[in-house]
Parts: sequence; structure tokens; C-alpha cells
Amino acid sequence: MKTQNGLPGSSILDFSQMAAISRFLPPETDDRSATRSAHVAGNVEGFAHMAAVMPLVPQLHAHEALPRNDFARQLQREKRRAERSKSPLSIVVYRISEVPDDAGARPGGEDAGRLLELLHQASRETDVIGHLGDDLIAVLCPDTDEQGVNAYIRKVEELAGGRWFATDAATYPDQIFERLANGGRLPATLHELMAGEFGQRRVQGYRMKRWLDVIGASVLIVLLSPLMLLVALLVATTSRGPVIFKQMRLGKGGVPFAFYKFRSMVTNMDDSIHRQFVADLIKGEIDDKSQQGGAGPVYKIRRDPRVTWVGRIIRKTSIDELPQLFNVLKGDMSLVGPRPPIPYEAEIYQAWHLRRILSATPGITGLWQVQARSTVTFNEMVRLDLRYIRECSLMMDLKILFKTVAVVLRCDGAV
Repeated sequence: MKTQNGLPGSSILDFSQMAAISRFLPPETDDRSATRSAHVAGNVEGFAHMAAVMPLVPQLHAHEALPRNDFARQLQREKRRAERSKSPLSIVVYRISEVPDDAGARPGGEDAGRLLELLHQASRETDVIGHLGDDLIAVLCPDTDEQGVNAYIRKVEELAGGRWFATDAATYPDQIFERLANGGRLPATLHELMAGEFGQRRVQGYRMKRWLDVIGASVLIVLLSPLMLLVALLVATTSRGPVIFKQMRLGKGGVPFAFYKFRSMVTNMDDSIHRQFVADLIKGEIDDKSQQGGAGPVYKIRRDPRVTWVGRIIRKTSIDELPQLFNVLKGDMSLVGPRPPIPYEAEIYQAWHLRRILSATPGITGLWQVQARSTVTFNEMVRLDLRYIRECSLMMDLKILFKTVAVVLRCDGAV
């Protein structure tokens, strides 16, 4: 039995479920309904989400919140769902210990208990409240954009009779993209929630990974220093400009860092060619004919007019990448990991693409380079990076490093 709104009738749903169902009905008095309607209207996944989430989240009383680990698991579920459905996920963090300057009078008694009671009054059935530790409480608001979460914050403040707590809020993945584009950074806790693997027991990598990076990079710098000096001399004497090309790239968590390469192009070049190329690559619109008949997709422009004759040699042999060994020593990069993107590249990522940079330290080489270099689509490359992040181990890194030597000597996929 269904109502004229297309929802199950009261004989199927009990009263406790109606709060969750109301989020999918036309807007009435809740400001957040208006901002959600564009995301959930006609979206069957929204109903599936409601049915799936309700059994997973324990029923909480007015003074209760999910423990940190349970909240972390729910956060990961909601982030993955937001990536699939392309719907916004907002997060609000309340700090009772950091009272803002314009705060009103604080109520007596247990502040955390009082705040939890207010959050339960303001929240929907599908919102998730968690206790992150000390005086820190977070709320997940699925299918809620920036306008909606601001309405939620105002509602809590009205119920509280003032603002006797500090509040931070962000929307996933919208504000991640904005931060990557503007070079800004979210507050520490929000950054961990939005951009990191909050609460994950298994941190990407393994205990010896940093040791392998430092020892491996140091040994390679010593062994390859004569070659690097020769290349530096050739670059300096054959074209004007610095020997080392520095470019802003995004590291783990989207943190920018200076990325080093031997300069292979003329100076003061126009990057609009590359910007357009990257956009077409990510969208899967690379034209093989315009790339001079290469075998499969490529990740560098063929016949790039900006590249010098020395640059063509060092790019073909991957020698231009050797200065990144110093990035490894600095801790910006690892020997093995996903390649670090340029900020304007990350701006046009899909939400799930972000995981390749948010969850792992970037590397000089990786699974994609040794298995399918320049022969797969961008999406397939990202899937290989995510596979590496999931399965990263000492043995895998050693295998990739040895395979990289063979790939470089054969110049597989090099442009």
C-alpha cells in the first residue's frame, strides 16, 4: 500500500520511521528540506540508504552518542555513499571547551549532556551523532549541503538559547575541492574527518615504509649522483632557465608541496595546453589521432612543442624524475605510491578520485606505472592506485621497485 507521495502506507511503517521518511517529502518548515530536494527527488538510493542505515546505527537516547570507532565506521559508509550518489554530506563539529568570544551564558550542569540533548532535538532520524573524545561532539548530516547545514547550526543555537560552544562545519566533497583549488586548509579535526581516514585502524603503509624510503632514496642519490650532475649540466647549457623545475603538487591529505624535476621544457611556457589535456584525460575524451596514433591513452602530451631536445631524452628515459628522491628524503613523497596531482587537476576530479591523494603519501613509482603505464584510462589508473592503498606491504613495494627498473630500461609507455 502506497500513499499519493509514492511512500509505503502507515500499515507498513511504524511511527518511529516517519522522521526518516520526512526528509524525502516536499519541504514544509525545515530549512534543510529545500536544499535537499534537488538531491533526493526521484532518487531511489535515498530510500535504500534510509533502510540500510537505520539498522546499522544504534538507537540513542537524548544524552547518548556513538563511540568514536562506531562513528568512524559510519562516517566511511556515508562518504562512500556520497561518492556513489553524488549527494552532499555535511559534518558539524562542536567543541564545548573552546567557547567563542561572542558566546552567551553557559547553562549549569553537564555541558556535554545538555548539548547532546539539543543535538538530538535538532537532528533527523538519519543524522548521526558521535562522541570524538574529551569535549568534542560531531554530527553527520547526509544529503545536506552548505545551506542546509547552516540551517541546522542555527536551529541548535536557537534551542540552546545562545552559542556557548564553538562550531566548525564542512560539506563533503564540495569543500574539499574548494580547499584544493584555493590552497586553504580546514580546521584540524574537520580535515581529519573530511580528508583523512578518521578512525581507521590500518594506516596506509607499514612500519618499515619510511625506513625503506630514507635508505632507498639515500642510496640511489649516491649511486646516481654522477648521472644527475651530467643531466644538470646539459639542461643548464642547452636552454635558458633553472636546472630544477619546481611545481606545486598535492600530497597526502591534499597538502601542497614543492615537487622537483629536471627542467625539460622552455621557460615561461603556457600551461593552458596541459590544462585542457588533463581535463580531456580525466573525462576520457583524449583523441588518439591528436596524440599521433599512440597505443592507448597517454598521460603526457605527445609531440609537446614546449619540450627541449634534452627534455625529450630525459623524459623518455624517466631521468627527469630523479630529483624527486630529495622529495622522498623530505617526507613529501614515498618511493612507491600514487602520483601527486597538480591542483588544477584535482579540481576536476570526481569525488571518488580524491581517495588516491587523501589516503596515501604520493610516490615516484607505483602499481599503475609497472602494470599499465599509459595503456589504461584515467579511471582505471585511479583504481590501481586504490588497490595499492588497500594492499600496501613491504613485499609489494619491493616488487614494484624491481619492476620499475625493467619498465624504465625498456621505456615502456614513456613519452
